[in-house]
Amino acid sequence: MDTAEAAGAQPHYHEWRSDDGVALSATVWEPQNGIALDVLCLPGLSRNTRDFAPLARYLAGCGHRVIAMDYRGRGRSGRHPDWRTYSIAREAQDIDAGLESLSLGRLAIVGTSRGGLHGMLLAWRAPDRVAGLVLNDIGPAIERGGLKRLSGEIGSNMRVDTWQEAAERLHGALGSQFPDVAAQGWLRLARQLYVETEDGIQLDYDARLANTLGTIDDETALPDLWPVFDAIASVPMLAIRGAHSDILSTETYSQMKQRSPGLERHTIANEGHAPLLWDAETQGVIARFLSRLR
Repeated sequence: MDTAEAAGAQPHYHEWRSDDGVALSATVWEPQNGIALDVLCLPGLSRNTRDFAPLARYLAGCGHRVIAMDYRGRGRSGRHPDWRTYSIAREAQDIDAGLESLSLGRLAIVGTSRGGLHGMLLAWRAPDRVAGLVLNDIGPAIERGGLKRLSGEIGSNMRVDTWQEAAERLHGALGSQFPDVAAQGWLRLARQLYVETEDGIQLDYDARLANTLGTIDDETALPDLWPVFDAIASVPMLAIRGAHSDILSTETYSQMKQRSPGLERHTIANEGHAPLLWDAETQGVIARFLSRLR
């Protein structure tokens, strides 16, 4: 039995409301032994807090309180009638309001993909609040090919009839990026990404998220967060990359180390975007990084 299973941490939920009326939700795992640094987990574009459950149980067993937030339009948080509010700027306001509602002070951040962008931005606008940052398969430059792939997937084929169909659909879409995931692993991932509703089993986000990406082509301007990354270079950081990632290139990964010499790095073999954070080795790497923060 690993630490995550031994900890057996059962989460509870915290809710707050945005200033434009959206009910927002965070999942909270309380520490099992002692009190270490609070850890804020922020998911990817169309993902939700269930992505972090295995890692959160492990970290709770290490003494951390772990808080994972669902952005508006995802997971347990409410949907908004105007999809244009599903923006980085609006989500940042929601995150700040959630931190205040939870009375959180100094903390570490684990950000997957879009969550890593939010982590960098939070460290930039509130440097005294962020003790350290774990970037899960994201950097200051995002690869066009990966964004194009995501723009073709988000918001399409939202509903399935069975959990097995959900697992098979995920395998078809992501099998080349995660060649080591077996049949039970795809079912496990399906339970993270889909939810049972009155209308059947559906992906757990507002399909209108697709509108926020639009059409990605050779002329599309891509975000450049190098100025933000350079401004927070003194913040302790751990960068995780999936070896098959089409979002975080090896070139960007190397340049991050050059521009932030203290950056720690961990590459996960046979995983793509974004690494699942299921494996004991990666969980241990994250825990050891967090243990060195003050």
